This record gives sequence, structure tokens and C-alpha cells, in this order.
Amino acid sequence: MIQASKIIGTGLATTGLIGAGVGIGVVFGALILGVARNPSLRAQLFAYAILGFAFAEATGLFALMIKILSIIIKFRGHPKDITTKLII
Repeated sequence: MIQASKIIGTGLATTGLIGAGVGIGVVFGALILGVARNPSLRAQLFAYAILGFAFAEATGLFALMIKILSIIIKFRGHPKDITTKLII
């Protein structure tokens, strides 16, 4: 039962990637609308869109990092245990 909950929790850690995908879509959708309304602001809007993309992607990468770390800990144990095994 505990093993199953660990696997389910590891899978649910990827739900943060859904939010990142939605956020990126919203950012670039707003960029397209903004450029369509005022083409002269294209460079400034693109800079803001890249900044928004970076923030949205960072949340997805954090979720992916948590998933990878949980997989490593699940299969190898806690990192402190690994380093003590390597030293001894």
C-alpha cells in the first residue's frame, strides 16, 4: 500500500507541468493579440512574453525536478544514506 502511494505521488508530481503548459499558452496568446492590436510595440511585447515564458517554464521545471528527485529517493534511498555508503 505504501509503495503504491509512493508511485501515485510521483506521478501526481507531474501535474505542475500542466500549469506550465497552460501558462505558456496564455503568454503567447496574449503576445499575438497584443501585436495584432499594436504592431509597433512588437519588440517590447516580445521581451515581456519571453520573460513570462521563463517564469511559466520555471514552475514546470521545478515540478519535473521534484518528480525526478522523488524517483531517485524511491529507488536509491535518501541522499544522506547514499553518501555514507560511498564513504564507508
